[in-house]
Order: sequence, then structure tokens, then C-alpha cells
Amino acid sequence: MVPGDFRILSFDCYGTLIDWETGIWNALQPLFRANGTNVPREQALAGFGAIEPVVEHEHPSLLYRDLLARTHAAMATHWSMTSSTELNAGFGNSIPDWPVFPDTIRALATLKTHANLVILSNVDRQSFAATNVKLGVTFDAICTAEDIGSYKPDQRNFQYLLETIQRLGFRKSELLHVAQSLFHDIAPAEGLGIHRCWINRRNDTATGSGATKAVRHMPSFDFTFPSLGELAEGFQAARP
Repeated sequence: MVPGDFRILSFDCYGTLIDWETGIWNALQPLFRANGTNVPREQALAGFGAIEPVVEHEHPSLLYRDLLARTHAAMATHWSMTSSTELNAGFGNSIPDWPVFPDTIRALATLKTHANLVILSNVDRQSFAATNVKLGVTFDAICTAEDIGSYKPDQRNFQYLLETIQRLGFRKSELLHVAQSLFHDIAPAEGLGIHRCWINRRNDTATGSGATKAVRHMPSFDFTFPSLGELAEGFQAARP
């Protein structure tokens, strides 16, 4: 089995296609400036990774931009900082500013010539629409938490994905789910027997799981690459 065997690819967006750690870090700066203090980057990302899944679990139907605002308020409290409605909302509305990984646009363009592409993201439609403009490809389907009413790693999101690709005329065996987050994506996809490719974006970081909650047990995956570009190269090799 090689990546080029698959006819349809589904992607997590933020963390996989979009550099959400840089986006989150940049969006926290107004809070730090307002309080005249700072938190080291890795510590700040770990705080987000611990708090965001709790808010998602408690508010599964909340729009992601509003969920981010609540996460921001909770992080400020955790760090004994003073936030405000404006600062919280600014963090929630920062998604369109989060940067694209340098390899993403070219890789997606290459993959689009070989397979159908689907988004499965913990985001709201409005926020993703702003991001989609940056990505440079037309996705064959876009599945957001707003559409589904729950957040990954809830398996309902992956059931929704399977129903979506079935409507597009594909079988589960033809699908490869591509993601950076072991917690949000690789582990729950494994639970449903979906083929999965781990994009290890933090492969050059010695410790920690960054803005993603750590998993208790390492899930299995069919492929792993340090970048989306290398996955695209795998497709090119299989389907020249």
C-alpha cells in the first residue's frame, strides 16, 4: 500500500494545512501586551492544548470562533491575567490571519490532480471560507464542526465524513485521512478503521505536543511524513 492508492483524501485544516500554532501565538500577543507580561511560546501553546478540548466538550454546538473566545478567556484566567470581551473576540476572529504552511498550496495543487479532496475541520463555515481563499484549491466537500454539531475527536465527525464521501461515490477503503493531530484525528480515525496519514509538523521539536492535547497511547497510522509536500511527492511517484 502506498499513498497513491487512495482516490480521495480528507484533511484536517488547522495544524495540518494552516500553521495554527503560529496563528495562536500571534493572536495571544494583545493579551500579553495588555497585561505587560508574557508566557513562553511552548507553555502558551500547551495551555491552549489543555483548555480548548475541554471547552469543545462542554460546548459542542458553539461556533468555533466563539469557542476560541471562551478558550482565550479561560487561558487568561489560568495565567492570572485580565482579559476583556474585545480581547476574547479578537482571538476568536483571528482565524483568517493564521498563516498557511509554506508547502501547503503547492502540495494541495499537486494532490488535486490525483485525488478528490475533502476538509474535515473543527471550525465554523465563515472562518473556513476566509481560510479557503488562501489555500488555492476547490475542495470536493467541506465538513465543519458547525455542519456536524460536534467537535473532533468525537467519532460523529468521522461518521459524517464517511457519509459525505459515500455521497461523492467513494468507499471507505478509498479514503486516506491526513492530519497532524493525533488526538483530534489520527486516534478517532483509527477507531473507525479509516486509513490515516500523520503529518508530523512538530518533528523538529524535541518535546511536547504544542497546541494539541497529548494522547495517552500512540495510535497507529498507515503513513507518516514531516510535511504535506512529502505526501504530495509520494503521490507524484505513484502516479507520474
